[in-house]
This record gives sequence, C-alpha cells and structure tokens, in this order.
Amino acid sequence: MLTLDLTNAPRWHDLAPGVRVQLRPLTTALMVATRSDPAVEAVPEEASEEERAVAFAKALARRAVLAWEGIGDAGGKPIEPSPEAIDALLDVWPIFEAFQLTYVSKGLLLEQEKNVSAPLPSGPSEGAKATAKPARKSAKTARRG
Repeated sequence: MLTLDLTNAPRWHDLAPGVRVQLRPLTTALMVATRSDPAVEAVPEEASEEERAVAFAKALARRAVLAWEGIGDAGGKPIEPSPEAIDALLDVWPIFEAFQLTYVSKGLLLEQEKNVSAPLPSGPSEGAKATAKPARKSAKTARRG
C-alpha cells in the first residue's frame, strides 16, 4: 500500500555520526526542477554514469537541504548550508552514499514497487543469465488422494 504524507514537512536525515541534514520532501516538482538544473544539463554527453550521478545528487541537495547540524569549516566553526558547502559535503564519499541511500533511493524504491510481478523473460530482464540449473527431467504428476 502506498502511504501518502499529506503534511509534506521537511525531515531530518542522519548522514554520519553527529551529522544530520534537514531536507525538503522528495517531490515530483523537486525532481523535475533538478533534472533541468543548469549544472545537470551542463554534464557532457560523454560523461560516465557516475559523473552524472554526482552532478544530479549535488543539484538535488542544493535544492533540498534546508539546515544541518554537525558540519563546520576547517577550524571547526559551524557553518550554514550554502551551494559551495553542500557540494563540498557531497564530495565526502560516506556522506554522498548516505544521502543517496537515505534520501534519493527512498523515492526510487517507490518506482520499483509499482512493478509487483516477477520480470518476464521477454521483458526488461531479457538477456539476463539464468542462475538456476535446468531440471534433468519433468516432475511426475501428483497422486490424487
């Protein structure tokens, strides 16, 4: 069952011990705006999927981050979110991974849930290798009791 959060309130997400960010809800409007972000559109066609993912995540975070805790400058002084600081935060690998897992992938999970049937051999998984060995012979019909 799809559960709708009608409040659409920002939520806090823990990204690392002592580091958390307050993020806007991951809405259609936010995703569409991010897809047309100039930084995302500027990614060259020959860029790798990884480069595209980083550009998209940074653009999304710049739109979604409202506040944070546990983030400071080189001297340890707390700093406020800014586009440059958000980009620098996502350059930290564990933070990037946590952002992807706790925020971005939650929206993508809904996309996967809409397909409640197993993949068909002629569907999008066509060409995938079978992992089970074929049966040696047909099974016998069950006896009727």
